[in-house]
Amino acid sequence: MKVEVFGPGCPRCKKTEENVREVLRSLEIDAEVVLVKDIEEMTSRGVLRTPAVFVDGKKASEGKVPGPEEIKEWLTGK
Repeated sequence: MKVEVFGPGCPRCKKTEENVREVLRSLEIDAEVVLVKDIEEMTSRGVLRTPAVFVDGKKASEGKVPGPEEIKEWLTGK
């Protein structure tokens, strides 16, 4: 599994990354977490607002800091 967090490194982006890593740890899921700070990459992937999160190439969230329960749903499908 690959989880990408898009953003310039602002506090909201850092909190999003922290939440993603925390949920992955709690669920004992081994996933690659990638931080994408490149503006061109963001625009080419359709990201208009940050933070944004993609799970296995699909946009799961954009423009807000997702909470642990929401992230858990994306990762488990439940």
